[in-house]
Amino acid sequence: MVQHKVFALFLSVLSLPVLGTSAALAQDAGPARPGTLNYIEGSASIDGRPISHRAVGTAALEPGDTLATGQGRVELLLTPGVFFRLDEASAGRLISSDLTNTVVQLDSGRAAVEVDQIFPQNNIQIVEQGNPTRILKPGFYEFDADHGGVRVFEGKAETVEHDTKRVTVNGHHEFAFDNGDQLKAREFDTSAAKDPLYNWSSLRSEYLAEANTQISGEYGYAGFAPGWYWDPYVYGYTYIGLDPFWSPFGWGFYGGGFYGRGFYGGFGGRGFYGRGFAGGGFHGGGGGRR
Repeated sequence: MVQHKVFALFLSVLSLPVLGTSAALAQDAGPARPGTLNYIEGSASIDGRPISHRAVGTAALEPGDTLATGQGRVELLLTPGVFFRLDEASAGRLISSDLTNTVVQLDSGRAAVEVDQIFPQNNIQIVEQGNPTRILKPGFYEFDADHGGVRVFEGKAETVEHDTKRVTVNGHHEFAFDNGDQLKAREFDTSAAKDPLYNWSSLRSEYLAEANTQISGEYGYAGFAPGWYWDPYVYGYTYIGLDPFWSPFGWGFYGGGFYGRGFYGGFGGRGFYGRGFAGGGFHGGGGGRR
């Protein structure tokens, strides 16, 4: 069995996520936690210091650190099952890295957040122009600090403008700050809004689903807990939960509790075999799209 590093999310008797460690440990990755670098493409820096792909899995932002991109994009891990993606020519700062209070401030440019798993006890916020937006449900979200707004392709969020106006933003809706007395989110065309950041996020989600399928069979019931698992084949962390689930882009993820059920049949009748890795050089099927 290939050894991996795991950042596991255990549920306590109060159903609060806490840190844990699996028996399978990575040899070449650091401990995953909110702020860990999971993918770097092009030019990026932390507090003005250039970083490269070698920082993946070994470097993490500390509260107060600023991550910036030039002609590149970066993916960060937040809580298990939540990915923060910083677009080109953008900058963000980690405010809090606590599991139950995870806050990132987007200072300039754009960012996206993919949420595959979230618990009621998680408080995940993205702050723009002093306005915090709390993510409430699994889905896909985009933020624009330069224009001051949030788009919810799928999911649900609550944003607070100037500490006074609370606005709920559901899927297929967007909200712009400083929009006069307009206190309601408005619907937008999600198909027309699929820009390069969206498409890049979808591709990243597909890669993560393939990595999930690739390594999930190596974890059985003994010692397994849902959380971040290191995949040395793609050099990055992916998320493995207890049960199968779909990403907001439609890519399927296996659950660790389904070890031994077989890769060829897929789950939910949708099927994984014949997509992704299967036929692409890897045995066992990939993250099939629904």
